Amino acid sequence: MQRKKHKRKTNHVLIVTSDAVDANVKQYRVRPWIWETIIIVLCVIIGAMIGYLAYEEKIWEAAVEKNNAQAEAMEALLQEKEGLEAEVQSLNGKIQILSETVNQKVESERELTEQLEKQSTPTEFPLTGSASMEEGTTEDAPICIFTASQGTTVVATASGKVIAVNDDVEYGHNVWVDHGNGYITIYRNQGEPSVNQGDSVVQGTTLFLIGESNTKLGYQMMKDESYINPMDMLVISG
Repeated sequence: MQRKKHKRKTNHVLIVTSDAVDANVKQYRVRPWIWETIIIVLCVIIGAMIGYLAYEEKIWEAAVEKNNAQAEAMEALLQEKEGLEAEVQSLNGKIQILSETVNQKVESERELTEQLEKQSTPTEFPLTGSASMEEGTTEDAPICIFTASQGTTVVATASGKVIAVNDDVEYGHNVWVDHGNGYITIYRNQGEPSVNQGDSVVQGTTLFLIGESNTKLGYQMMKDESYINPMDMLVISG
């Protein structure tokens, strides 16, 4: 019958001493698994330190490359921002120029509209020279009767279109000019008309020539198909 072999237990003893004369010697019994654990931990730490030292340069290079890439990206963003700001300033300048151009165009159109409106409003004197005038009525409509001297011309008092040239019982002939804004002017004279129906006229266009036998001019005005007193619109200077 064989004897069972007993597993030999190994214990480690940690002895702590001191240089003092009366110092006691202390002994600590340490189990083997504790030593193994300590050795494994130390090996792991030493291995990590060796690995860190081995790859430290690569780690730093990667960090530097990352920082450089971030710096380049930031620089690119700054340049892009500066470019956008310059483009915005350029666009603002173009918008300002365009706004000024539009304002000038609007102002020019307004002035042109006012000028055309003024030119088509019958406020001017219907004769090129001086003349005497009296107010009267014909067929219950107000009329201004001018007596002019020979050589004077009867002219359109505003821009418009000749809508009628008729014979006139009292004055011989009459010319009707529609100014396109509700105003119609009527010129009655014994002379021969210088325009025909359908002609376009402007302020100052000759309608009749005043001679010895046609010194009288009958001048009438309508607004929106109703007769009005021409004196309410006539501007006489001098």
